Amino acid sequence: MPYDLSKPLVIGISSRALFNLEQENKIFEEQGVEAYEAYQVAHENEILQKGAAFQLIKAFLELNNTEFGRLVEVIIMSRNNANTCLRIFNSIQHYGLDITRAALTSGAEIAPYLKAFKTDLFLSANSDDVQSAINDGIAAGRILTGEAHADPKQKIDQIRIAFDGDAVLFSAESEKIFQKNGIQAFEEHEKANANTPMAKGPFANFLTKLSYVQQMFKEKDIQPIRTALVTSRNAPAHERAVKTLRNWGVSINEAFFLGGVSKTEVLAAFGAHIFFDDQDIHTEPASAVVPAATVPYRDGDNPKE
Repeated sequence: MPYDLSKPLVIGISSRALFNLEQENKIFEEQGVEAYEAYQVAHENEILQKGAAFQLIKAFLELNNTEFGRLVEVIIMSRNNANTCLRIFNSIQHYGLDITRAALTSGAEIAPYLKAFKTDLFLSANSDDVQSAINDGIAAGRILTGEAHADPKQKIDQIRIAFDGDAVLFSAESEKIFQKNGIQAFEEHEKANANTPMAKGPFANFLTKLSYVQQMFKEKDIQPIRTALVTSRNAPAHERAVKTLRNWGVSINEAFFLGGVSKTEVLAAFGAHIFFDDQDIHTEPASAVVPAATVPYRDGDNPKE
């Protein structure tokens, strides 16, 4: 029977999110696809350096080495073609990553294949691919390909994932009120609707699947996944967020209601291996200390428009 990808947690990742391909991407942008392809073929036996999401992906794959069997599948989702992918798979083999599947589209859009692979999370440095994934209802983030990532020599014993609330875990409805009418109107609305669960945002289903995996390890002394809500909300707007998660039947291990305080130091203290936020003003400074990814709004759903 065909392997059922609906059961494990499926993570689609671009080659530039997994490996440091900034030099190669510069060749592509400045010299074109033919020069890029020639460079990759000429250097296909040179191992790529680890990228911003490498340690996160490696840690997720470690979950498969437990008594619960295969919990995670990682699939390379790349605009590379078959001719240029050898360097990528040579690097995967070098680092001992258990990644055997790939979708290589030769420059075509990635998004149409995400649902075919039952993708729960998509990480890419390509803004267009991430936007298309979000438009199709798939949790996706544009990863900032800076130098900030976990110490490559340090094994991650606990995956730490941090989420913003509005427009990430929750819908952008409340954010729209804030953008249109200001903080006072936002707080009054959230207080009045404290017992009304918010609609799900693009990462709600991913959090639910993470929670399912966490439950499998609930009797263990060390939990392999720890989550945090890191939001600019504060009292009284915190109550609706807490009750919404309760209504969904999921829990967050840690919660930080910052009320406009910078998120960067909190994320560093939490030790996030990835942070998802809808605003560059939060992800860009955060990316200096932890891997970070920006979650775009669905087309037509930007609260600033």
